[in-house]
Amino acid sequence: MSDQDAYVPPRVWQWEQPSGGKFASINRPVAGPTHDKALPVGQHPLQLYSMGTPNGVKVTVMLEELLALGHTGAEYDAWLIRITEGDQFGSGFVEANPNSKIPALRDHATTPPTRVFESGAILLYLAERFGEFLPSDHAARAETLNWLFWQMGSAPYLGGGFGHFYAYAPEKFEYPINRFAMEVKRQLDVLDRRLAENRYLGGEDYTIADIANWAWYGQLVLSRLYDAGEFLQVQEYRNVQRWASEIDARPAVQRGRMVNRTFGEPEMQLHERHDAGDFETRTQDRLDAER
Repeated sequence: MSDQDAYVPPRVWQWEQPSGGKFASINRPVAGPTHDKALPVGQHPLQLYSMGTPNGVKVTVMLEELLALGHTGAEYDAWLIRITEGDQFGSGFVEANPNSKIPALRDHATTPPTRVFESGAILLYLAERFGEFLPSDHAARAETLNWLFWQMGSAPYLGGGFGHFYAYAPEKFEYPINRFAMEVKRQLDVLDRRLAENRYLGGEDYTIADIANWAWYGQLVLSRLYDAGEFLQVQEYRNVQRWASEIDARPAVQRGRMVNRTFGEPEMQLHERHDAGDFETRTQDRLDAER
């Protein structure tokens, strides 16, 4: 872009047209519902409204891990919220999460039902509710929460920053791609240095910090995000690779990655989950019918 063509911000910004790109039709500068639509409620106390993006995967992995430990109270219904079609702006979803972002959880074991939104808050809520994946030791708990909130603060630079400009923006510009690629590589180096000295982010135990970070950075180094593995040279981060592969091999993680997933290999998609048997009874006909 020449200096003559450089964008000059107006004195007062106004929303005059969609910004372009994959999510242009749903991005807007105001909150609140766009249409009336109640949320469905299934048979289990825990009702999840989500999609299989990294933030959604955090919660389904957590729930599957709890079930793997024998916590029958963690049984859940996972309802698909198609964010590209604006489901998150339905009145029921906005009531569950006024920020209109997936995932959102309602716990019907309480009266009235407890709403929990923001993926990190949901992980913390479930960890405390079931007494798992969050150490009771003061120092270990603090370290786990350090890395949980590190992820919540850092991942927007990976997703809304690098991911948007590298993969989704209608035009590619050198400056934002370089700026956010540099930041993502710095973040990977932060994780790599931590994991050089520890098996997991919180120490020797697998915790909600690992679940949260794996959904983003683990899948990034496994070349599942933005088709950017080669561009970012993710193989350089050997400790993150080791950690990501170890977590990826967990059966509960493999199941959680499938739930509410509508993209990728058909065999890795389970659009909605209402019972553990749903993983076994999936058929290609069912997947085709759900599309």
